[in-house]
Amino acid sequence: MGRSKKKRGAAEDSAPMGTLTSVRVDKWLWAARQYKTRSLAGEACTAGHVDVNGTATKPSKFIREGDEIEVRTPGGRRLLGVTGLADRRGPFVIAKELYDDRTPPEWREEKQDDWLGGGGQLDKRGRKRDRRGARRNKGW
Repeated sequence: MGRSKKKRGAAEDSAPMGTLTSVRVDKWLWAARQYKTRSLAGEACTAGHVDVNGTATKPSKFIREGDEIEVRTPGGRRLLGVTGLADRRGPFVIAKELYDDRTPPEWREEKQDDWLGGGGQLDKRGRKRDRRGARRNKGW
């Protein structure tokens, strides 16, 4: 019988959670549930929204335990200390163990209107339902 060949990097992907020594920052942000998708985490790194140990970083930067990450997410700015490494997304309970939240209190009070377009709405047009009602009232 023929043996199947492993893909390159398959050994790294199949490593148990406790044996990783470093992980790409975009994978870690996704696994730590700071961003909903890995591509969003990568875009945030490229846009300069992620600093590792005080330096702006690319998505391919490798991080280790003990590093400090400052990240701007739609929920606000956060300062996180890396306490664990994971390259796969898991339950929130496990993701919470990957970082120590060191966010200063004044950052927690900041509003993120620039992310939401002001006023807490996703855009300035309002909800689709409200726009339809306005059109009906105008006779469109």
